[in-house]
Amino acid sequence: MTAPEGRARVSNWNLPNAITVVRIVMAPVFFWLLLADAGADGPMRWWAAAIFVVAISTDWVDGHLARSRGLVTDLGKLLDPIADKLLTSGALVCLSILGELWWWVTILIVVREVGITVWRLVEVSRGTVVPASSGGKAKTFTQAIAISLLLTPLWLFLGDWYLWLGWACMAAALVLTVWSGLLYVRDAIRLGREHRAGAQ
Repeated sequence: MTAPEGRARVSNWNLPNAITVVRIVMAPVFFWLLLADAGADGPMRWWAAAIFVVAISTDWVDGHLARSRGLVTDLGKLLDPIADKLLTSGALVCLSILGELWWWVTILIVVREVGITVWRLVEVSRGTVVPASSGGKAKTFTQAIAISLLLTPLWLFLGDWYLWLGWACMAAALVLTVWSGLLYVRDAIRLGREHRAGAQ
């Protein structure tokens, strides 16, 4: 995508993109802490939960900075959803490994996330950047809330109702994940038709 006339092209080396990269780097540290705790709900679990909350919260920070300062780039549009999917999908896999979340829920969400990411990369190779949709953003926000609740072992102090709250949020996240995925499938079909029409 070329910059409009009279406007300087925004460099990919900017603060919002740097924050996104930091979010990606934080992901493996979070995974290690969560799995190393092995379901003991000890200090490493709390650190893992804190890192996840901080990392996923930066999604709003880099997005706000990019829009408010005119630093939106195609690279940022691509990296931002990848960072979100890495954190959320990785967290779901770790929770399933620990036996705290049903595998079918994790598999359904991860397959959707990987599928959409692969499609985005294919579209990038064709010269089209597909930004996150409003449905996708709502899905990511709900997933973040649900995962944060399931990661933070506050049930030790608040009781089982806290776990039920986390599972209810996860159910809502699952519905939004499927719904937004269907919207992306609709967009993929439309873009495919446009590509075929352009080729002809």
